[in-house]
Amino acid sequence: MDFNLKKLTSDAGVFFTRAVQFTEEKLGSAEKTELDTHLENLIARADCTKNWTEKIFRQTEVLLQPNPSARIEEFFYEKLDKKIPSRTTNGELLGQYMLDAAKDFGPGTPYGSTLITVGEYQSRLGGAEREFLQTSAINFLTPLRNFLEGDWRTISKERRLLENRRLDLDICKARVKKAKQAEAKAAAEQELRVAQTEFDRQAEVTRLLLEGISSTHVNHLRCLHEFVEAQATYYAQCHQYMQELQKELSRYPNSFASNANPSTSATCPSPVSSATLPGVSPPCLASTSTPGIAREPSGPLKIQDVQQPSTGHRKAKVLYDYDAHDTSELSLLADELITVYTVPGMDPDWLVGERGNQKGKVPVTYLELLS
Repeated sequence: MDFNLKKLTSDAGVFFTRAVQFTEEKLGSAEKTELDTHLENLIARADCTKNWTEKIFRQTEVLLQPNPSARIEEFFYEKLDKKIPSRTTNGELLGQYMLDAAKDFGPGTPYGSTLITVGEYQSRLGGAEREFLQTSAINFLTPLRNFLEGDWRTISKERRLLENRRLDLDICKARVKKAKQAEAKAAAEQELRVAQTEFDRQAEVTRLLLEGISSTHVNHLRCLHEFVEAQATYYAQCHQYMQELQKELSRYPNSFASNANPSTSATCPSPVSSATLPGVSPPCLASTSTPGIAREPSGPLKIQDVQQPSTGHRKAKVLYDYDAHDTSELSLLADELITVYTVPGMDPDWLVGERGNQKGKVPVTYLELLS
């Protein structure tokens, strides 16, 4: 107990004398031993490395995990040295919602089948994002964290020791100057030599650690290349998935054009232009009409009488029942297959449909074009 008390008293005395020396240096009333230029440059370079590494690390964390609550949770798991639980990405969650919605809407409907397709690709995008996050955390974030929590703490500790050794050295220099008697001066000079030796030794240790910053830069450069490679791979996968999804959706270019029930909708698509087919009135797609209102006679021109070259013969599946409003149109039954084509100058919202010997105009929104 006596030994510990003496040590505590001694440490307190050393701390007090260092504090006095530091304060006098700040006030300009005491001399300060300056570090050599090379060591000062190394310290400045190390501080710059630490500051920018910390900023890059924090912002990369925000990039990879924008949710601050999730970042705090991951931080505690890391401190407790526990495995971070697997987290569903937003893309995977969106994909699952779309797949579940398709079950309720009906996977056989145009909307339901499209939801299934898009949902599957959203899940793939989410999987690619998960892989990117894991790769970036291992190859980029972890090395930066290891530097900040490992190497930099060691450097900071040795720099504090160097500062203490410098204060002790300057205290000894001040004692030598103040010593009057030869015996006191000799004792002070002996303390000065010891303090100088300890200061030089600590300066060398600190210098070696600071020179290791160059190796840190090389390591971080390699990690940066791996991070960019992971980003390039991730965005390339996303681009590939979206191209594939667009190709899938392009097979059904008109299946999503109408949101309302076509059997009760009173919306009229753009009909064949009267300049192209004189005498053809705009057909209404509603299957019901307002009582008491007669259809204006128009003397429709039969589509069979149109003598123009046809283009783009394709098969089409009928999505909904459609009742022809005049002899220029062709009635349709859901799920049947017909042949469709267009003629030059024809309105893009309409096609010419054929079923055996029957022929007439059909609205594009009621069709699913096949290859």
